[in-house]
Amino acid sequence: MPQDLSAAQSYAEKWLNVIQKPERPEEEKAKWIIDESMHNFAEYFNRGWLDYRKSVTQAGQWAATEWTGRGATFEDVLGRKYIDFLGGFGMMDLGWSHPEVVAAVQAQLLRTPMPSQELIDPLRGVLARLMADITPGDLKYSWFAASGTEAIEAAIKLAKVYTKKPAFIVAVKAFHGKTMAALSMMGKADYRQPVGMLYGGPVYHVPFGDAAAVEQQLDICEKIGVGVAGVLMEPIQGEAGAIVPPDDFWPRIREATKKYGTLLIADEVQTGLGRTGKLWGVDHWNVVPDILAVAKSLGGGVMPICSVSTTEEIFQPFMSPNPFLQTTTTGGGALACSAAIAAINVTVRDRLWEAAEEKGNYITTRVLELVDKYPQVYKSVTGKGLLIGQHFQSPELGGQVAAEMFRRGVVVSGTLTSAQTIRIEPPLVITYDEINQGLGSLAEAVEVVAKTL
Repeated sequence: MPQDLSAAQSYAEKWLNVIQKPERPEEEKAKWIIDESMHNFAEYFNRGWLDYRKSVTQAGQWAATEWTGRGATFEDVLGRKYIDFLGGFGMMDLGWSHPEVVAAVQAQLLRTPMPSQELIDPLRGVLARLMADITPGDLKYSWFAASGTEAIEAAIKLAKVYTKKPAFIVAVKAFHGKTMAALSMMGKADYRQPVGMLYGGPVYHVPFGDAAAVEQQLDICEKIGVGVAGVLMEPIQGEAGAIVPPDDFWPRIREATKKYGTLLIADEVQTGLGRTGKLWGVDHWNVVPDILAVAKSLGGGVMPICSVSTTEEIFQPFMSPNPFLQTTTTGGGALACSAAIAAINVTVRDRLWEAAEEKGNYITTRVLELVDKYPQVYKSVTGKGLLIGQHFQSPELGGQVAAEMFRRGVVVSGTLTSAQTIRIEPPLVITYDEINQGLGSLAEAVEVVAKTL
């Protein structure tokens, strides 16, 4: 379409008027927002998203377009309420618009949104110190950016620079991000094959949870002279369906990586900061990795931020002789750091990992009752804490259950490539009343689907 600066300014001003009004718009304006949103997604953003999210885009006469939320409940632009059983795929650990995180960001916004990049901005240092305090073992130095993918990219780069080795060992069905190096580590053909040639160094995929396979691959690489920079694993696989490894997996690969001079990298992008019932996923097995990456919930559901934490020794190549070897202009900005500082404060003060364990056990027990009652619908349930995977007999059944739940005002989602596994991943602050409402809707949805079989 031809350039039209006048139209762009006019349209921007129209939407700024919408953004700047705190109250929910009247019905006519709300329906205009929905229609505009559907049109803009289809014509200018990604039409495939509309096709994929059928339960959202075909929500009665008018599609569901989010407007505001608090805790584990949010509203769409028409005022319809939904219980959030998804939690932004792990981003909303503190729920929607946590007041303490919002207040910290608002205060910093009025002071200065972004640093000069030349002076020393204090909040980046504060957050780095907090990360040293809350991460396991002797992890000390941290680097910040915006997304989990960036964290994994930095971890890969750091491992290569420190070890001066080229190869990585990762898991089948793993998800580590979609930029080129992170995508090379992914264990899903759906995202790798369309791109073709990926990261230039050797990447070896092994079954997740198979410590013997990791040990064998490390041994083979040593025998053939291929240096392995890192073993990169999620403590519990998230997008693969909340897959928990055997209890000996993490301790054994920790010992194996030490034996072969390889770094152990924990991708805690989704599992970190309490999601699985421990502050860190690796805490379930008392393992300290060499590098730990976290994102999603680090920004308290308010700002995007990620962190890569490691030991002082391993971090040396990022400090000397070139301290600008790994930088980003906007990553770790003042607004993002203020959100992370507030999020850490709330998480540690309220010991939210304990709530995640308790609530996760409660939900899992209830879902297991449905598994026993409807074996024609369910296969199994996996996960820890509030990272729970419901495994259905087919993607079609999982999709039907998700759609029926949405009709009842509860939002869930499938995993990265399939609705065969529908996750339950609500905010850690979800109340038991909201949990019970969500579970009631789940029971009704499963019953409706079971009657179609």
